[in-house]
Amino acid sequence: MLIAFHKPCGVLSQFTSDGSPNRRLASFGFPKDVYPIGRLDADSEGLLLLSDEPELNERLLHPKHAHEREYWAQVERIPDHDALRRLERGVIVAGRKTLPCRAWILDPEPQLPPREPPVRFRKSVPTCWIGLELVEGKNRQVRRMTAAIGHPTLRLLRVRIGRYTLGTLPAGAWKLLSTQEHARIVA
Repeated sequence: MLIAFHKPCGVLSQFTSDGSPNRRLASFGFPKDVYPIGRLDADSEGLLLLSDEPELNERLLHPKHAHEREYWAQVERIPDHDALRRLERGVIVAGRKTLPCRAWILDPEPQLPPREPPVRFRKSVPTCWIGLELVEGKNRQVRRMTAAIGHPTLRLLRVRIGRYTLGTLPAGAWKLLSTQEHARIVA
C-alpha cells in the first residue's frame, strides 16, 4: 500500500509525539501499519509518502538510486544565474558538499493558497520562487542550500517524487495510490 499525503505546515512527519506543539500524522486517520517514507520538517509542506512496504524506504531515499524529488522554495531576494549554478554544482552544507541538482526560477510563480502560519513578509526585501530537483534529502537540506547562496527559504513545498506530482491534492488530504500511480513513483 502506498499513500500520497499533502502534509501541511505545522505537522511532524511522525506518528508519535516528541513533546512539540506540532500536529502528528496520527491525527489524519491513516490506515494501520503505514509509516512515512522520508520526512518533511514541520515548517515544510507538500508531498509525503506513507507505506507498509519497508523496501520502498531504501529504494526511494538512498542517493545511489538517484530518485528525483522536486521542491518549490520561496526565497528572499531574486537569485541570479551564478547563484543558481552554485546550487546545481553543489554547496557545502553541514560540512559536506551536496550532490549536483537542477535549479531554476519558477516563472510564472506558483499560485498557492496562503500558508498557516503566514510566511514572514518584509516590504523592502523581494521574494522569488525557485524550483530544485534533488536526488538526496538530508535534514533541512533545501533550506540550508538556499541559505548557503544567500537566499534564505521562506516557504518550502515538495511537489514531486519520481514522476508522481502532488497535483491538486489539498493540504491535509491523502489518497491511496493506484497501481499506475505507484509505478510513477518507483519507476
